[in-house]
Amino acid sequence: MEKLRVADLYSLEQYHKVRGDFRSRVLEHKKRRQIAVGPNVTLTFEDRLTMQYQVQEMLRIERIFEEEAIEEELDAYNPLIPDGTNWKATMMIEFEDVAERRRALAELAGVEDTVYVEIGGRRIMAIADEDLERSSEEKTSAVHFLRFELDDAARAALRDGAELAVGVDHPRYSHRAVADDRLREALLADLA
Repeated sequence: MEKLRVADLYSLEQYHKVRGDFRSRVLEHKKRRQIAVGPNVTLTFEDRLTMQYQVQEMLRIERIFEEEAIEEELDAYNPLIPDGTNWKATMMIEFEDVAERRRALAELAGVEDTVYVEIGGRRIMAIADEDLERSSEEKTSAVHFLRFELDDAARAALRDGAELAVGVDHPRYSHRAVADDRLREALLADLA
């Protein structure tokens, strides 16, 4: 999947005009790329459009318009675009109650290293937080960035109709969810 360039982005003025429609389109697009794994973990599989939205929002919020500063944002977000042999996902750990969230994040230390995709019964473990460490021995972060590297056999099995599932196998949180057709089709389109 092609990385974003400055020329692919709206200027701040253009984005202000199209933001409502663009945001609606991206949020609908994201729905097809999300999966709940148990009651408290959601993975959103990123792609070029979801990353364009993230960059556009950062530029808007920070009022960034200088090309050099825009390039810095692209350098931060382009690594989250899949490149044909992998999937990239943002994992959110969500608890509404603040005290419960604090306790859960302490109990779930290292959870990011137990996330997997399963293709036809074969697990592929996530590579977590390559940009910076988000966990310590005391607690984990509520947000993690994951990469799943798929070899030729996994990609072929998926194209041949093998079941796709996503799971977490942590001693304090163990859940598995089978991908629906919308997610499966979106992720197949990400592969070269």
